Amino acid sequence: MPKAAVLAPAPSCILPTIVFSQFAGTSLWFAGNAVLPELQASLGLKQEALGLLTSAVQFGFILGTLCFAILSLADRVSPRLLFLVCALLGAVANALILVFSDSLTGVLLLRAITGFLLAGIYPVGMKIAASWYSGGLGKAMGYLVGALVLGTAFPHLLRSIGSSLPWQTMLMAVSLLAASGGLLLYLLVPNGPFLGKGAAFSARNMLQVFYAKKFRAAAFGYFGHMWELYTFWAFVPVVLVYALPEASTAEVSLISFAVIGAGAIGCVAGGYLSQRWGSGRVAFVQLVVSGLCCLLSFFLFELNSAAILMPFLLLWGVAVAGDSPQLSALTAKTAPAHLVGTALTIVTSIGFAITIVSILLMSQLLEHFTPPYLFITLAIGPLFGLRFLKRLL
Repeated sequence: MPKAAVLAPAPSCILPTIVFSQFAGTSLWFAGNAVLPELQASLGLKQEALGLLTSAVQFGFILGTLCFAILSLADRVSPRLLFLVCALLGAVANALILVFSDSLTGVLLLRAITGFLLAGIYPVGMKIAASWYSGGLGKAMGYLVGALVLGTAFPHLLRSIGSSLPWQTMLMAVSLLAASGGLLLYLLVPNGPFLGKGAAFSARNMLQVFYAKKFRAAAFGYFGHMWELYTFWAFVPVVLVYALPEASTAEVSLISFAVIGAGAIGCVAGGYLSQRWGSGRVAFVQLVVSGLCCLLSFFLFELNSAAILMPFLLLWGVAVAGDSPQLSALTAKTAPAHLVGTALTIVTSIGFAITIVSILLMSQLLEHFTPPYLFITLAIGPLFGLRFLKRLL
């Protein structure tokens, strides 16, 4: 009987609950971006505020992933409990922006704390899923990363729906959503039958994983992808305001949600396609498409035509995020078997460190150039990633 219980399929409610909780928790990621105009007015900030707010979250996430790995928290305590605590504390940190909205230092610190706590939501959600799905994990990861994408886009949807509501209401709604996701996962998703214990963190392990050539190819492909991804997401509203000057604030928020959220389609569809074509080919094709979009943006942003710009941005949104779960799958597959956890942690940390450089660079360039000239620089990422990813085809 115990053996049969271990081999029994996961209950049908497990994956939907994890996906919803992942969506709810990661909605904290861009909550500050969605209320940027109000924060700019409150703090007297200029355009560079976008880069500061986004980079603060990314920096916090990097610190969080490294600290959680060093302490082996997800292996020493129940990942369900860790997810719950981080979701609740993240909701509180997000809500406290209302109290410190007149202090740039306070807002940036709270965004960094939120990023730190997201390290106990996004990666831990994947660990929980892995504890239930030993087979078909690639498809499950497609759904989970798709949930991350929708969660990232969700504040923009809230803003478009409630554009007449106070921005404080929008922040509180995101906090309540994140807290509810943590509670639901803790109450409805028990520890899975494949939950295992990980090895202790070691600096030598971090270096050892890069000795494998195929792992380096997958990791560098991921790094190129990350140079483009979060910078594109962060600056979509800026592009829309420039290219569609007649659009209202609510319309800009709604279109931003659609463009960022379209990545969920790429994630889920890529998960299914990978079962037939392999993760390497799926990731390679999507990285090619997003790289071409970077280059074409110079011409299309100047047209000021919604009929052309909207399909283009939606396609870019699908491709720019759709390769993420497959690159993560390749990273796990090519890492030394006994160091998969360490490998995923260090690659994720480096990848998010790269996003800070890209976002801050874009913020500085925006002071001197218009958006059509800026997004060409994002092509550096796909070109770099494709150079290495082709080795895995």
